Amino acid sequence: MLKSKLIYILSGIAIGLGAMLFIFATADIRNQDKEYKILFNRNMKIFIPDTPDKASFCGEEVPLETYFVKEAYEREIMSATYMHSATVTMFKRAYRWFPVIEPILKKNGIPDEFKFLAVAESNLGNIVSPAGAEGFWQFIKPTALHYGLEINADVDERYNLEKATEAACKYFKDAYSTFRSWTLVAASYNRGIDGMKKALQKQLVNDYYDLYLNDETSRYVFRILAYKEVYTHPVSYGFYLRERDFYPPLSTRIVAIDSPISSLPAFALKMKINYRILRELNPWLQSYVFPNKGRKIYTFLLPKEGSMNYDFLLKKIPPRETFFHDTLRINEIN
Repeated sequence: MLKSKLIYILSGIAIGLGAMLFIFATADIRNQDKEYKILFNRNMKIFIPDTPDKASFCGEEVPLETYFVKEAYEREIMSATYMHSATVTMFKRAYRWFPVIEPILKKNGIPDEFKFLAVAESNLGNIVSPAGAEGFWQFIKPTALHYGLEINADVDERYNLEKATEAACKYFKDAYSTFRSWTLVAASYNRGIDGMKKALQKQLVNDYYDLYLNDETSRYVFRILAYKEVYTHPVSYGFYLRERDFYPPLSTRIVAIDSPISSLPAFALKMKINYRILRELNPWLQSYVFPNKGRKIYTFLLPKEGSMNYDFLLKKIPPRETFFHDTLRINEIN
């Protein structure tokens, strides 16, 4: 009997101690939550970036006085501002690849702002879309073939930036001869020339900003405009950039090839590089062999001596004042 009472008393004490510990633990959690909320409110700051009062694409004004146009532009400005990793990647890649794209656009009479269409398409990367569009300019196979790009088991020129940019220029020229509007040309790159023509005819309008379109095409031109704006004024949107933050242009030499190559890895070793480097510089190569049955002349890019070293490339960066006019200067942070 005494033993049972003792067990009962001890059990009561244990339960009481457990309850006290639970109360203390709960109080501690509440204190932690309170401290966390204080820190969150003190440190978490999100600001809405100002949307410019005026915007244009290739000299064509954007009617920002229309509320849904203004809001669509603002949406893409916010996306470009707060999708930090994607936008920083754009800045880093643009320094390497815009100097390749810009002169090709200029040579073909295409406005320079179309380089931002490549950003909207691929963020200047050789990607593959779910629909099978590939490369910087995101050509699907039939369109690529139509505009003269070679695609087979061994070669895919959608990954040759120079040739793909030339093909994109041909498309832009065809679209402009149809629409006589660079804004519609850009939108048609997403929807297709025929698709854009049908939308304009059905809705009895002749301007992109008057069209009611699917979400992707509705956002497309505004996305291009937003990339252009943030790229041109990075500090205004919180991007503080230094020259060493960008990917430097590659230092390469050109080798003309007009014969078959039975082993690209062996060819690379003869060139004192390896297959990985060969494919990095020539992503349009698609296999380990290069049959070239037609004995066409292809240009391979090979690295100049010492140019695989990143520090070497950084030292070779030429100043581009137009790019850095709105970037971070040391006296801004002192």
